[in-house]
Amino acid sequence: MKILVVGGGGREHAIIWKLIQNKSITQVHCAPGNGGISDIAKCVPIGATDIDAIVAYAKTEVFDLVIVAPDDPLYMGLVDALEAEGIRAFGPSQKAAEIEGSKVYAKNLMTKYNIPTADCEVFDNYDKALAYVSSCKLPTVVKADGLALGKGVIICTNVDEAIAALNTIMVDKVFGDAGNRVIIEEFITGPEVSVLSFCDGETILPMASAQDHKRAFDNDTGPNTGGMGTFSPTPKYTAQVQKQIEDTIIKPTVSALKSEGRPFKGIIFFGLMLTEDGPKLLEYNARFGDPEAQVVLPRLKNDLLEIFNACIDGTLSDITLEWDDNSAVCVVMASGGYPVAYKKGELISGLNDISQSIVFHAGTKKRDGRYYTNGGRVLGVTALGDSIASARAKAYADVKKIEFTGAQFRADIGIK
Repeated sequence: MKILVVGGGGREHAIIWKLIQNKSITQVHCAPGNGGISDIAKCVPIGATDIDAIVAYAKTEVFDLVIVAPDDPLYMGLVDALEAEGIRAFGPSQKAAEIEGSKVYAKNLMTKYNIPTADCEVFDNYDKALAYVSSCKLPTVVKADGLALGKGVIICTNVDEAIAALNTIMVDKVFGDAGNRVIIEEFITGPEVSVLSFCDGETILPMASAQDHKRAFDNDTGPNTGGMGTFSPTPKYTAQVQKQIEDTIIKPTVSALKSEGRPFKGIIFFGLMLTEDGPKLLEYNARFGDPEAQVVLPRLKNDLLEIFNACIDGTLSDITLEWDDNSAVCVVMASGGYPVAYKKGELISGLNDISQSIVFHAGTKKRDGRYYTNGGRVLGVTALGDSIASARAKAYADVKKIEFTGAQFRADIGIK
């Protein structure tokens, strides 16, 4: 079987690593891939958002399946474009992917179908937004409407920070057109939980829970990033909490999307907060989280290809997910200065000394047998253990063996 995976980060490395455990898969190509992915798949220099080029390549190579992993090509309609050419593809349609592509659409969906979430106001006019933040309850959360690489959410503790957030998003356009509209949201507190789920439009199967660390620095300080590490499972996600979330958030979402004529086939990521008033939904993603995939997939016992096919064919109800009892911790090693300015092209050493972890490459390039940094988040060092503490100890022991100029990572992943 011949497969194409679209994307080039740690998530895609984890997906391919899991897929090739199925021996019926004889070839995997990845567009564009990265240094680590090139060791287990054929990488082709096609950008994930180059829809026409990916469709043309898929037609030429005659893949049995194309897996669209990142958010941008999903929201741009790559799955629709592939299916229009008769190419079997995994991932939601463009209409279904709008739950991630537009936070405004997602919030409207939550409100319409009584899915618990934080109260908010939406603005496409800077002056009106400015007037609102000057008098709203603080702290507050300012969000860019569109896709912003996980960085378009700014928590503001005072008016000056809120104004600065509006300037960043709406005036300076740091996130481009994603900042044409903003959501100014009620600040809610509690433990955060990430629940990824397989969905075939009717049936939804939640995966093992995970907990991400979004802030750049220890003790949840610094700017938001795409994720500096994660662990699975989270102890806060008890059986009682799980049932409550499934009944009030997960199942109603699937029903809502079907009612709206946007049946979802693929992976829905539920970003949740366990507040004193019960679980509330912060956001949807329309794909595997990154780095959540790096701790969830190593714990999954099932064959991933079988699940992907069931999602496409509408037979997910025939599958029972099975999970390894071990815990997993992933520590992200990033380039110095991430998520703002950082250098590329730094030599990475120590990868051959890793003994207790799986190293998923995110922003790397391989040249003459050596690996070099090629992005903000460079590596995800993932370890399994019989407890979070055990997995954490293994991951950090291997992190210390890896070196590149400017390397930065949080020292507290898994502690909270």
